[in-house]
Formats: sequence, C-alpha cells, structure tokens
Amino acid sequence: MNNPHHGARLTVHSREQIVARIAAGQSAAEVAQAFAVSVRTVRKWLARFRAGGHAALTNRASAPVRVARRLSEARVALIAFLRRSLRLTGAAIADKLGLARSTVARWLRREGLGLLARIDPPEPVRRYQRERPGELIHLDIKKLGRFAQPGHRVTGTRVGCRNRGAGWDFVHVAVDDATRLAYVEVLENERKDTTTGFLLRALRWFRARGIQVERVMTDNGSAYRSRRFAKALRLLAIRHIFTRPYTPKTNGKAERFIQTLLREWAYGLAHPTSAARNADLTRWIDWFNRSRPHSALNGLSPLTRVNNLMRLHS
Repeated sequence: MNNPHHGARLTVHSREQIVARIAAGQSAAEVAQAFAVSVRTVRKWLARFRAGGHAALTNRASAPVRVARRLSEARVALIAFLRRSLRLTGAAIADKLGLARSTVARWLRREGLGLLARIDPPEPVRRYQRERPGELIHLDIKKLGRFAQPGHRVTGTRVGCRNRGAGWDFVHVAVDDATRLAYVEVLENERKDTTTGFLLRALRWFRARGIQVERVMTDNGSAYRSRRFAKALRLLAIRHIFTRPYTPKTNGKAERFIQTLLREWAYGLAHPTSAARNADLTRWIDWFNRSRPHSALNGLSPLTRVNNLMRLHS
C-alpha cells in the first residue's frame, strides 16, 4: 500500500516535505504551487500529520471502513455450518437463508468451502515397505497401442501417422515390494488363462533368483478374480490380496513402476514399430533390475537390494 502508482503527484517523502515547509512558515498556497497540487491536498496531508504524525503520511487501505448490509458473523458461521455439516450446495443454502446465491458463493470461497473436496480432510499418506524379498509381489497390467509406423509423439503431427486397427499389447508386470525387482512380459490379452500363465512364469523367475513368493497383490480385474487364477495361488499356498475398489494407490508400487516403464521404455525412445518396442523390453528390464538406482532404496538397484537382504536374512 505504500508504493504509489507511477503517476502519483505525492510520495511519502513529498508529503513530509509539505509538512516541513508549512512548519518553516510557508503558506499552504505557496506549498501547493511548488508541488503542483491543490491547496486542499496540502491541508489534507497537514491535518493527517497533526492527527497521527509521520505514520499518517503513508497510504491508507482503499477498503471502506464500513460495508452497508454486510452479513453478520453469526450469519457467516451459519453458512459454514450448513456447508460442513449438511454438505448443502450454495444454491440450497441461499434458498434456506433467503440470500442471494452470489453472496453465499462469495462467503463459501472466503471460508475455503467453495469445493466439497475441501470439506473432508485428505486421507493420510500410508507408506509401507516389506522387509523380505518375496513377502509381497504386486501384479498389474497396462494396455499399449500397437503401431506399424511412428505416431504423433515422434513425428510431432497427427497427419498421416495413424495406425487404425493395429490393436493392443498388454504389458503384464510383477514387482517385488521389498526390492522393486521386476518381471515384465508383453502379451496379447488380459484373459484369465494368459494372466494365470504370466503369474506362474513370474513366480518361477523370482524363485530362480532365490525369492519365494508369499503374497500377491492385484486389483479387482476379472482375470485376477477368476477361479483359475485363485486355484493356481491356492495350490502354491500363496495368499492373494486385493486392492480396495477404485483405489489404485493401494497397489502403488506397481502403478509407480508402470509410470517408469512407460516414460523410460515405451516412450523413452523413438521406436519405429511396436514390435521393435517390445523387442527392446528385455534390454530395458535387465538394465532396470541391475543398474538403475532407486530413490526408495537409497540409490541401490533392485538386484543389489535383493543381494543385501538375502545376506541379512540368511
């Protein structure tokens, strides 16, 4: 408020000079002429100085001291109560209290209640990490489009680069919770037979690296809910854990791995075809497991983490 606009006649320093000249004996008319302002302006700042000293020569807030027909504090509190307790819309609150919708909406915004999502506090972040390799394996599936020529991500244009009817590839992933060690396959579908086959191959792959799987976590997809998938886990004495419906963050490690997979493998290079992209998966997953540092593992790679934990629990 104490930074006047570029066209202001008087700054705080100029107002102090006006007061000083009046105190030195100059008339208000002479001072007004010297500063190219009206006599009324000179007398205004002189009166403010006499009432409040040098502090009164600064700019005041432009907001009015009183607002006609301003809502009382009790009325504002009632609006907030109806919003928080009954979760009423602004229109419903305005109708109940006989107020304009714009008035209720303005006060809801001021109170931070404009969005219903602001009313309920966010759920606390729940982070967990298993201690032993194989204690929990996360499974998930990501669908990727096939292509016979590079798309707009590579060419920069959507003209002449469509791959109509090319179909889809289904990327099945299995990630160990404790070490982030990952096993990935690109398959033709996400049916129960395909998904169960991937499960068995993933378990064999982990077992070959000394990891005995105890639990498997999946979402509620039909393939994971199938009897065939359940039977395979039951015969192997592996516990099956489902995520909460519509809560993908419950399976967050698989979700996070898929983000990395897409960014660094699927979209990281300009693959000429989806077949070339899929052929590059073996190289990328081997690098991810052996060499890629992971921030959640204090900069270690998944395989290094596996070896450290194996020695610790042996």
